[in-house]
Amino acid sequence: MSNQSNKFDERAKRPQTIGGALGGLIKIFGVRASDSDLVARWAEIMGADIALIASLAAIRKNRDGTFNVVIRPTNPAYTLQLSYQKNEIISRINKYFGYDAVGKISFRK
Repeated sequence: MSNQSNKFDERAKRPQTIGGALGGLIKIFGVRASDSDLVARWAEIMGADIALIASLAAIRKNRDGTFNVVIRPTNPAYTLQLSYQKNEIISRINKYFGYDAVGKISFRK
């Protein structure tokens, strides 16, 4: 066998939780598992322009499989700007999941 470094051979110095280990595998294989993956990768999905002025407040899954996404602006003055970017936010989330995942976006002050 070769001495090449493999992502699966690396061990953490302390024990990991199952969620932490699976999260690492999900990141390696690029699989989008659920809404919790959206929370973990919010800044990566939204980009610096939106992630700096807004954070994810809540995600609710509807019966039809779509998500109701609640966004909290860092400053209430950004609410209007984010409302203008609503279609862009929806398209970024849908692009990440690979299907029309967002049913509704709302803002919480």
